[in-house]
Amino acid sequence: MPQSLPLEFDCDPARLDRDMIYHYLSQQSYWAAGLPRDIFERSLAGSLCFGAYVDGQQVAFARMITDQATFAYLADVFVLPLWRGQGVSKALMAFIMAYPGLQNLRRMMLATADAHGLYAQYGFGALSSPERMMEKLDQQVYQRLAAATDSRAQQG
Repeated sequence: MPQSLPLEFDCDPARLDRDMIYHYLSQQSYWAAGLPRDIFERSLAGSLCFGAYVDGQQVAFARMITDQATFAYLADVFVLPLWRGQGVSKALMAFIMAYPGLQNLRRMMLATADAHGLYAQYGFGALSSPERMMEKLDQQVYQRLAAATDSRAQQG
């Protein structure tokens, strides 16, 4: 990372560039394509959100869904394309893993299609007992919601 551009991190929800985050998640990410704005806003409200900033401009984001006592789930981690390859994701992960409310948790989880190497550096690995884990996954929920919204708009 260039020395002349100091990277800052915080969890201040007022500082988040919500429009940028929403645009990235709903239009550029593989995991949240089509994310409705109201669901996005609820997801932020129910999470511990982390922003990374260079000269006051947000360049990365992540959120933890957590009780800050026993469990946390890392989600929606991204670095804007212009800032990739400069150590931002590693610095963000180091900040998250050192965050006081996330210490001494029994379990942290995440899902990723392509960043296993990054997360392994911070202690994440394959499920210890996959036979005990279950999920209810609805990969088409955002598309169904959008279609229902479009249908209501056409009728009204």
